[in-house]
Amino acid sequence: MNIQSFDVTIIGGGMVGLALASALANSELKVAVIEGKTPPMIIPDEHEIRVSALSAASKNLLTNIGAWPYIAQNRHQPYSNMSVWEKDSFGKIAFDASSIKSANEASLGAIVENSIVQQALWQAADAAPNVTLFHPFHCQSVAMGERETWLTLVGASDDNKHVTQSLTSKLVVGADGANSWLRKQADIPMTSWDYGHHALVATIETDMPHDNTARQIFSPDGILAFLPLNEPNLSSIVWSQSPDSAQQLRDCDDIAFNRALTAAFDNRLGYCQVKSARGVFPLTMRFSQSFAKERIALIGDAAHTIHPLAGLGVNLGFLDAAALAQELLKNHKQGKDIGELANLRHFERWRKSDAIQMIAAMEGFKQLFAGDNPLKKLVRDIGLVAVDKITPAKEVFIKHAMGLTGDLPELSKSVLSKADS
Repeated sequence: MNIQSFDVTIIGGGMVGLALASALANSELKVAVIEGKTPPMIIPDEHEIRVSALSAASKNLLTNIGAWPYIAQNRHQPYSNMSVWEKDSFGKIAFDASSIKSANEASLGAIVENSIVQQALWQAADAAPNVTLFHPFHCQSVAMGERETWLTLVGASDDNKHVTQSLTSKLVVGADGANSWLRKQADIPMTSWDYGHHALVATIETDMPHDNTARQIFSPDGILAFLPLNEPNLSSIVWSQSPDSAQQLRDCDDIAFNRALTAAFDNRLGYCQVKSARGVFPLTMRFSQSFAKERIALIGDAAHTIHPLAGLGVNLGFLDAAALAQELLKNHKQGKDIGELANLRHFERWRKSDAIQMIAAMEGFKQLFAGDNPLKKLVRDIGLVAVDKITPAKEVFIKHAMGLTGDLPELSKSVLSKADS
């Protein structure tokens, strides 16, 4: 059997795994990506219901690794404003990119369908001479050695015949989602809790245009976000509700759903009409107790999942990918073993610290807006209005929304010139 050798093998060809592969493109490292499904390269007429709110830091990364031009020529919607308020209350806050001159950004971020981001990254990785895409292949087994790891893959050939492939790799990276196969094989424990909410997602048409503004309303029984799409009256919603309420809203007829949604959104954009299927997904916080072991690293949802109320999930994953790429390239340049745990420790401390802060912040934010206790509601409403009026505090909030705070990897800080890259 033919055995191929790689420096880095990435299990999972989704957005985060492909971002890592593309960040390592054109380096001296030989990279493999293992993906169970070959993504379609044709963009359907209808919008996908799963979208991501890409931060300015994520856009920097995607630009630096060559994926953004594909996104820019396809469906995407930059948003320059954000509005957050509490239902039946005076508490509100509004952000706009132009108020942060130091950020030098025309928008807070961009809303892009997940499939379009994956297609862009797939093309970027596929064009790299040092990256090999194995698809459709699944990992059947993994065995850790002192200096390398052995993997056995199973897949199908072009004529649908059963195919096996063996690989060796100095480092194996789990980018294979919340139920990571690699994390389970490595016996890495998880800390998790159920948020007690399910997220309902759908594409919505509104009477009034979204004006390139992302909107979010907090109510005692859930959180509702309207994310602007590339047509003036079209938005993607993420509606966090109790499991029973989410299921009822998914299963009711369109007229009942439209009425409930319009009322929940305070009629802010006029009458709302659902224009797609409705999907419901359980929300669970997960945090891997280790982001790295000997010959193994975890990134993205394989390492952590958080509540979607701030749209940070994929952005955290992109920061993982950029940070790991930065560490691997630095260690390789210094002649170090890229798969040795001692050389992965800095990456692990770096990304665990950021993830813990985000998980704690999102949990605190969720608890702050939970329930309708009058005193608690008054305190948070006063706080929202105060932050909205105090420029320095508001600037901090906006920079957090743009992903431009903290210890950012170089690829995420700004768009690099060719001389820098």
